Amino acid sequence: MAIGYVNTFVAVAADCPVTTGVIPDRPLSIPGIEYALLTANRYMLTGEDLILAVHSRHKGISEADIETFKAALFAKPHPCLRASLLTKRYGWGAHYDAEGRIALYGVETDDYRRLTSEPGIKVVPAMRHRKPGTP
Repeated sequence: MAIGYVNTFVAVAADCPVTTGVIPDRPLSIPGIEYALLTANRYMLTGEDLILAVHSRHKGISEADIETFKAALFAKPHPCLRASLLTKRYGWGAHYDAEGRIALYGVETDDYRRLTSEPGIKVVPAMRHRKPGTP
């Protein structure tokens, strides 16, 4: 099951190749769908809500089949936004509020900087985009 972060900010990966938040260039890709959902629904989706919405859209699952799909989807673990290309490659930090709902912030923004130093918010880095020593 997805990690249920609260009061946590996922900072961009140390080796993120961009210095501003970049919109994914393929809207139907996993990061493209994540970006669209999180920017259209700021602080409305939890990690599990996001996983279900992304995978059901990516696979073209109908509303009629969503409950069966959900059961199968969550029968196995899924990575959180620390492993997402949004935080690893596209320059977006992800803030989980006190209820675990998520919003994105570009690495270049004042809000991003504020969230990385705000008391009461745990800051965790996104996973590296590449293994150390890999070009």
